[in-house]
Amino acid sequence: MNESTIHLLSGKTAFITGASGGIGAAVAGALSRSGAGVCLVSRSGLGPGLPNSLTVAADVRDSEAMKGAAERAVEHFGGIDIVVGNAGVGSWAPFIETADNDVQEMTDVNVTGLFNTVSATLPYLQKRGAGDIVTVASEAGRRGLPGEAVYVATKFAQVGFTRSLDHELRAAGIRCTNICPGGVASNFGMGRGLRHPDMPELENMMTPDDVAEVVLFALSRPRHMRILEVAFRHMSEQSWG
Repeated sequence: MNESTIHLLSGKTAFITGASGGIGAAVAGALSRSGAGVCLVSRSGLGPGLPNSLTVAADVRDSEAMKGAAERAVEHFGGIDIVVGNAGVGSWAPFIETADNDVQEMTDVNVTGLFNTVSATLPYLQKRGAGDIVTVASEAGRRGLPGEAVYVATKFAQVGFTRSLDHELRAAGIRCTNICPGGVASNFGMGRGLRHPDMPELENMMTPDDVAEVVLFALSRPRHMRILEVAFRHMSEQSWG
Protein backbone atom coordinates (compact mmCIF):
# COMPACT_ATOMS: atom_id res chain seq x y z
CA MET A 1 0.00 0.00 0.00
CA ASN A 2 1.37 3.42 -0.91
CA GLU A 3 0.80 6.80 0.68
CA SER A 4 -1.94 7.68 -1.81
CA THR A 5 -4.23 4.92 -0.49
CA ILE A 6 -3.99 5.88 3.17
CA HIS A 7 -7.22 7.38 4.54
CA LEU A 8 -9.14 6.74 1.29
CA LEU A 9 -11.85 4.98 3.25
CA SER A 10 -11.80 7.11 6.41
CA GLY A 11 -15.23 7.29 8.01
CA LYS A 12 -16.45 4.16 6.21
CA THR A 13 -17.44 0.87 7.81
CA ALA A 14 -16.80 -2.44 6.06
CA PHE A 15 -18.62 -5.69 6.88
CA ILE A 16 -16.47 -8.63 5.76
CA THR A 17 -17.39 -12.31 5.86
CA GLY A 18 -14.93 -15.17 6.02
CA ALA A 19 -12.57 -12.72 7.73
CA SER A 20 -10.67 -15.01 10.11
CA GLY A 21 -7.90 -15.75 7.61
CA GLY A 22 -6.86 -15.91 3.97
CA ILE A 23 -8.37 -13.39 1.56
CA GLY A 24 -10.92 -12.13 4.09
CA ALA A 25 -8.27 -11.22 6.66
CA ALA A 26 -6.11 -9.63 3.98
CA VAL A 27 -9.03 -7.52 2.75
CA ALA A 28 -9.82 -6.48 6.31
CA GLY A 29 -6.21 -5.39 6.80
CA ALA A 30 -6.10 -3.41 3.55
CA LEU A 31 -9.35 -1.59 4.29
CA SER A 32 -8.31 -0.91 7.87
CA ARG A 33 -5.02 0.61 6.72
CA SER A 34 -7.05 2.80 4.38
CA GLY A 35 -8.99 4.20 7.33
CA ALA A 36 -12.14 2.07 7.39
CA GLY A 37 -13.68 0.54 10.47
CA VAL A 38 -13.98 -3.19 9.88
CA CYS A 39 -16.46 -5.75 11.15
CA LEU A 40 -14.85 -9.17 10.77
CA VAL A 41 -17.42 -11.95 10.54
CA SER A 42 -16.52 -15.64 10.67
CA ARG A 43 -17.77 -18.85 12.20
CA SER A 44 -14.91 -18.78 14.71
CA GLY A 45 -15.30 -15.12 15.60
CA LEU A 46 -11.54 -14.74 15.18
CA GLY A 47 -9.61 -12.33 13.04
CA PRO A 48 -6.43 -10.30 12.74
CA GLY A 49 -5.95 -7.72 15.45
CA LEU A 50 -6.76 -4.48 13.69
CA PRO A 51 -7.48 -0.96 14.93
CA ASN A 52 -11.09 0.16 14.84
CA SER A 53 -12.35 -3.38 14.35
CA LEU A 54 -15.10 -5.63 15.67
CA THR A 55 -15.06 -9.44 15.43
CA VAL A 56 -18.37 -11.30 15.32
CA ALA A 57 -19.00 -15.04 15.34
CA ALA A 58 -21.70 -15.90 12.81
CA ASP A 59 -22.29 -18.56 10.18
CA VAL A 60 -23.33 -17.14 6.81
CA ARG A 61 -25.67 -20.12 6.36
CA ASP A 62 -27.79 -18.82 9.25
CA SER A 63 -29.89 -15.86 8.11
CA GLU A 64 -30.82 -14.81 11.64
CA ALA A 65 -27.20 -14.95 12.77
CA MET A 66 -26.22 -12.72 9.86
CA LYS A 67 -28.93 -10.22 10.71
CA GLY A 68 -27.60 -10.19 14.26
CA ALA A 69 -24.05 -9.64 13.01
CA ALA A 70 -25.17 -6.71 10.89
CA GLU A 71 -27.02 -5.22 13.85
CA ARG A 72 -23.90 -5.51 16.00
CA ALA A 73 -21.84 -3.75 13.33
CA VAL A 74 -24.34 -0.90 13.16
CA GLU A 75 -24.50 -0.61 16.94
CA HIS A 76 -20.71 -0.45 17.12
CA PHE A 77 -19.90 1.74 14.11
CA GLY A 78 -23.17 3.58 13.45
CA GLY A 79 -23.79 2.09 10.01
CA ILE A 80 -22.43 -0.03 7.16
CA ASP A 81 -20.99 1.37 3.93
CA ILE A 82 -19.15 -1.58 2.40
CA VAL A 83 -20.08 -5.27 2.30
CA VAL A 84 -17.47 -7.82 1.23
CA GLY A 85 -19.01 -11.24 0.66
CA ASN A 86 -15.94 -13.42 0.94
CA ALA A 87 -16.98 -16.49 2.96
CA GLY A 88 -16.69 -19.63 0.89
CA VAL A 89 -15.73 -23.29 0.76
CA GLY A 90 -14.39 -25.43 -2.04
CA SER A 91 -13.81 -29.06 -2.87
CA TRP A 92 -12.16 -30.31 -6.02
CA ALA A 93 -12.86 -33.66 -7.65
CA PRO A 94 -14.61 -35.04 -10.73
CA PHE A 95 -18.33 -34.43 -10.35
CA ILE A 96 -19.22 -38.11 -10.01
CA GLU A 97 -16.74 -38.37 -7.10
CA THR A 98 -17.98 -35.27 -5.27
CA ALA A 99 -19.63 -36.27 -2.01
CA ASP A 100 -23.21 -35.21 -1.35
CA ASN A 101 -22.22 -33.36 1.81
CA ASP A 102 -19.60 -31.37 -0.14
CA VAL A 103 -22.23 -30.42 -2.72
CA GLN A 104 -24.57 -29.25 0.02
CA GLU A 105 -21.90 -27.35 1.92
CA MET A 106 -20.67 -25.47 -1.15
CA THR A 107 -24.22 -24.57 -2.09
CA ASP A 108 -25.14 -23.48 1.42
CA VAL A 109 -22.02 -21.41 2.12
CA ASN A 110 -21.16 -19.98 -1.28
CA VAL A 111 -24.67 -19.28 -2.57
CA THR A 112 -27.14 -19.11 0.31
CA GLY A 113 -24.44 -17.57 2.50
CA LEU A 114 -23.96 -14.70 0.05
CA PHE A 115 -27.73 -14.21 -0.19
CA ASN A 116 -27.95 -14.06 3.61
CA THR A 117 -25.05 -11.60 3.83
CA VAL A 118 -26.60 -9.18 1.38
CA SER A 119 -30.09 -9.56 2.83
CA ALA A 120 -28.79 -8.71 6.30
CA THR A 121 -26.75 -5.68 5.28
CA LEU A 122 -28.53 -4.13 2.31
CA PRO A 123 -31.09 -2.19 4.39
CA TYR A 124 -28.21 -0.34 6.07
CA LEU A 125 -26.60 0.55 2.73
CA GLN A 126 -29.96 1.80 1.50
CA LYS A 127 -30.30 3.90 4.63
CA ARG A 128 -26.92 5.48 3.85
CA GLY A 129 -28.08 6.23 0.31
CA ALA A 130 -24.80 4.87 -1.07
CA GLY A 131 -22.43 1.97 -0.60
CA ASP A 132 -20.57 -0.94 -2.10
CA ILE A 133 -21.23 -4.66 -2.31
CA VAL A 134 -18.15 -6.65 -3.30
CA THR A 135 -18.37 -10.36 -4.00
CA VAL A 136 -15.12 -12.29 -3.86
CA ALA A 137 -16.03 -14.82 -6.51
CA SER A 138 -13.44 -16.53 -8.69
CA GLU A 139 -12.18 -17.08 -12.20
CA ALA A 140 -14.23 -20.25 -11.71
CA GLY A 141 -17.32 -18.02 -11.81
CA ARG A 142 -16.55 -16.99 -15.38
CA ARG A 143 -15.83 -20.30 -17.15
CA GLY A 144 -16.23 -24.02 -16.65
CA LEU A 145 -13.18 -25.85 -15.32
CA PRO A 146 -12.52 -29.58 -14.95
CA GLY A 147 -12.54 -31.21 -11.55
CA GLU A 148 -14.57 -28.50 -9.85
CA ALA A 149 -18.02 -28.55 -11.42
CA VAL A 150 -19.97 -27.87 -8.22
CA TYR A 151 -17.58 -25.17 -7.01
CA VAL A 152 -17.77 -23.55 -10.46
CA ALA A 153 -21.56 -23.67 -10.37
CA THR A 154 -21.66 -21.87 -7.01
CA LYS A 155 -19.23 -19.22 -8.24
CA PHE A 156 -21.30 -18.68 -11.40
CA ALA A 157 -24.26 -18.15 -9.07
CA GLN A 158 -22.32 -15.53 -7.10
CA VAL A 159 -21.30 -13.68 -10.25
CA GLY A 160 -24.84 -13.72 -11.66
CA PHE A 161 -26.35 -12.59 -8.39
CA THR A 162 -23.98 -9.65 -8.09
CA ARG A 163 -24.48 -8.64 -11.72
CA SER A 164 -28.23 -8.61 -11.14
CA LEU A 165 -27.80 -6.52 -7.99
CA ASP A 166 -25.95 -3.94 -10.09
CA HIS A 167 -29.07 -3.51 -12.20
CA GLU A 168 -31.31 -3.27 -9.13
CA LEU A 169 -29.18 -1.03 -6.93
CA ARG A 170 -27.25 1.35 -9.18
CA ALA A 171 -29.99 3.97 -9.05
CA ALA A 172 -29.78 3.84 -5.25
CA GLY A 173 -26.08 4.73 -5.34
CA ILE A 174 -24.96 1.22 -4.41
CA ARG A 175 -22.13 -0.21 -6.50
CA CYS A 176 -21.84 -3.99 -7.00
CA THR A 177 -18.55 -5.57 -7.99
CA ASN A 178 -17.39 -9.10 -8.74
CA ILE A 179 -13.77 -9.80 -7.85
CA CYS A 180 -12.66 -12.89 -9.80
CA PRO A 181 -9.12 -14.04 -9.03
CA GLY A 182 -7.44 -17.10 -10.42
CA GLY A 183 -5.31 -19.30 -8.21
CA VAL A 184 -4.48 -17.90 -4.77
CA ALA A 185 -2.05 -19.60 -2.40
CA SER A 186 -3.89 -19.92 0.90
CA ASN A 187 -5.36 -22.59 3.14
CA PHE A 188 -8.69 -22.30 1.33
CA GLY A 189 -9.97 -25.75 0.43
CA MET A 190 -6.67 -27.33 1.42
CA GLY A 191 -6.82 -31.10 1.74
CA ARG A 192 -10.17 -31.31 -0.03
CA GLY A 193 -10.10 -33.31 -3.22
CA LEU A 194 -7.43 -32.20 -5.68
CA ARG A 195 -6.04 -29.32 -3.57
CA HIS A 196 -3.20 -30.26 -1.21
CA PRO A 197 -0.20 -28.56 0.45
CA ASP A 198 2.35 -30.24 -1.84
CA MET A 199 0.84 -28.89 -5.04
CA PRO A 200 3.70 -27.39 -7.12
CA GLU A 201 1.22 -24.86 -8.53
CA LEU A 202 1.05 -23.11 -5.15
CA GLU A 203 4.54 -21.69 -5.58
CA ASN A 204 3.48 -19.42 -8.43
CA MET A 205 -0.02 -18.48 -7.28
CA MET A 206 -1.07 -15.04 -6.12
CA THR A 207 -1.31 -14.12 -2.44
CA PRO A 208 -4.35 -13.01 -0.43
CA ASP A 209 -2.75 -9.56 -0.25
CA ASP A 210 -2.77 -9.39 -4.06
CA VAL A 211 -6.52 -9.92 -4.01
CA ALA A 212 -6.98 -7.40 -1.20
CA GLU A 213 -5.25 -4.71 -3.24
CA VAL A 214 -7.70 -5.31 -6.10
CA VAL A 215 -10.66 -5.04 -3.72
CA LEU A 216 -9.26 -1.78 -2.38
CA PHE A 217 -8.79 -0.47 -5.93
CA ALA A 218 -12.44 -1.12 -6.77
CA LEU A 219 -13.68 0.45 -3.56
CA SER A 220 -11.52 3.54 -3.86
CA ARG A 221 -12.78 4.62 -7.29
CA PRO A 222 -14.64 7.97 -7.37
CA ARG A 223 -18.35 7.60 -6.66
CA HIS A 224 -19.28 8.61 -10.21
CA MET A 225 -17.84 5.33 -11.55
CA ARG A 226 -18.24 1.67 -10.69
CA ILE A 227 -16.17 -1.43 -11.36
CA LEU A 228 -18.48 -4.26 -12.40
CA GLU A 229 -15.92 -7.07 -12.56
CA VAL A 230 -12.20 -7.54 -12.13
CA ALA A 231 -10.74 -10.80 -13.43
CA PHE A 232 -7.05 -11.55 -12.90
CA ARG A 233 -4.69 -14.54 -12.80
CA HIS A 234 -1.10 -15.28 -11.89
CA MET A 235 1.40 -15.28 -14.74
CA SER A 236 1.88 -19.06 -14.79
CA GLU A 237 -1.86 -19.73 -15.07
CA GLN A 238 -3.05 -20.59 -18.55
CA SER A 239 -5.38 -18.32 -20.50
CA TRP A 240 -8.78 -19.42 -21.69
CA GLY A 241 -10.86 -17.76 -24.39
